[in-house]
Amino acid sequence: PFLGTLVLAFIFAGDGVGRMLKARRRLDDAQAQMRRSEALYRVLADNIKDVIMLADAEGKRIYMSPSIVPALGFPLEELYEMPAYRFIHPDDREALRRKIDTFPATGGELKAEYRVVRSDGEVRWIETSFTLVPQPNGAPPHIVSVGRDVQSRKELEVELMDARLQAEAAAAAKSDFLANMTHELRTPLNAIIGFAHLLKDSPRLDSQDARHARLISDASGTLLELVNSVLDFSRLEAGAVDLDTAPFDPALEAGAIIELLSGQAAAKGLTLELVAEPGGFLSGDAQRLRQVLLNFLSNAIKFTARGAVTMTLTQLPAGAGEAWLRCEVADTGVGIPDSQLVQVFERFTQADVSVSRRYGGTGLGLAICKRIVELMGGEIGATSVAGEGSSFWFEVVLPVAEALAAPAEGADAAELERPVRLLLVEDVAINRELVKTVLAAFDIEIDTAEDGAQAIEAFGQAAYDLVLMDVQMPVMDGMTATRQIRALPLLAAQTTPIIAMTANVLPEQIARCIESGMDGHLGKPMNPGDLLNTIAYWTSHERTMQGAAPLARTA
Repeated sequence: PFLGTLVLAFIFAGDGVGRMLKARRRLDDAQAQMRRSEALYRVLADNIKDVIMLADAEGKRIYMSPSIVPALGFPLEELYEMPAYRFIHPDDREALRRKIDTFPATGGELKAEYRVVRSDGEVRWIETSFTLVPQPNGAPPHIVSVGRDVQSRKELEVELMDARLQAEAAAAAKSDFLANMTHELRTPLNAIIGFAHLLKDSPRLDSQDARHARLISDASGTLLELVNSVLDFSRLEAGAVDLDTAPFDPALEAGAIIELLSGQAAAKGLTLELVAEPGGFLSGDAQRLRQVLLNFLSNAIKFTARGAVTMTLTQLPAGAGEAWLRCEVADTGVGIPDSQLVQVFERFTQADVSVSRRYGGTGLGLAICKRIVELMGGEIGATSVAGEGSSFWFEVVLPVAEALAAPAEGADAAELERPVRLLLVEDVAINRELVKTVLAAFDIEIDTAEDGAQAIEAFGQAAYDLVLMDVQMPVMDGMTATRQIRALPLLAAQTTPIIAMTANVLPEQIARCIESGMDGHLGKPMNPGDLLNTIAYWTSHERTMQGAAPLARTA
């Protein structure tokens, strides 16, 4: 029995030794795997370009990857001894310190951009992500940070910002130049067009002189169209045009364009036809659509020597509450070669350089049409056969409307209800003479002022029914004068209508006039009919009876 017991003891002991050996081998394997992993992580940490750092809650550095040495230029040993935040740029130091101090309480992940100062004094931008590492026994967490140099990105951002500022400055300069040039062109055009209009209808001219006056009037009108086209295109290109949406009848608008140009077509012996079935009212910017149709039709008449010009309107349902509208103008004119057709909607481009010499034009009309149609979310295009004719079209989808908009009140007012005393504030002598000449046949007494300061003085000495105020004047501009007049301790200062009569015609310029205290706006070149309607409306009995009530600031 003793021998058996001894044998069993050796057997059990051997089994225990075996288990111990196996456990030891597993431990050795685990330690070896851990050493390999540690070596791998060490290789990664030592060779990665990002800077990895482990610090305790007090900011003492426990580990820093070797990549911090080329990043900052300090020896690794010196960095371990260096006080926390020492290499952070002084302007960013406190802000970064506050973020890190509150980080353990907020938790999550912290990302910060800040500048560091290298040992050679170079300043570079760093982007760092901070993560909390929990510690046992409730000890404060350690913080792991991974930072990388983002100096190149910051320099690119600065370059992009500078480029954007330069582009904005260039756009502003272009806008200012355009507004100034438009004003300078419209100011002399006001006199040229105004006096030419008066001359061509004068009974005192013989037939030859009357013909010359008509030629001057036509040429000045063409020049005004050029100015308007350049201004219109520039505003469309800059995205500064807003659509004025209202109910309209497409067939009615097309008919009006046909009637307007029927005389030109008849003078060339052309057949002018409109093919359109009533399709109901739509909601859109009728004025802009008329502009496109007018351009299509006038071009067709211009480039067609014989035959016909046909405008076709098609209107079909396009879904709930919407309709599809297609407008096409076809002619039997000179046509456009395929190689040049793709260019006709580009700015300052015509099918052939000889076109502008033979037919005239700026090359802006179709470019304006293209941008108007695209602004409405539509499509525009053309087909043509050289020598046989062309077809220009556009398609838009617009909301269906129930009725036309009511006409504006006072739009037809053309007769004065009573004698009027008018203050004309205008620095250009020829424009003062033009207004006096246009209004000479009416019961209107006109006093003049050549700048804003004279206008304020005149307003304080006499009672006026209306003030026509130029804007750009020496000594004092019209808006400053208007604000000072409105501030006078006089009842008339609050109730007398002040109308801007200026070559500043951009929407933002008109808005500034109204903001200054003016009641309306008349653009130059001045239309005699609009001038008379404005005077008649603002001096009507209805307006006079308002007394001290605030005037509606409507143009």
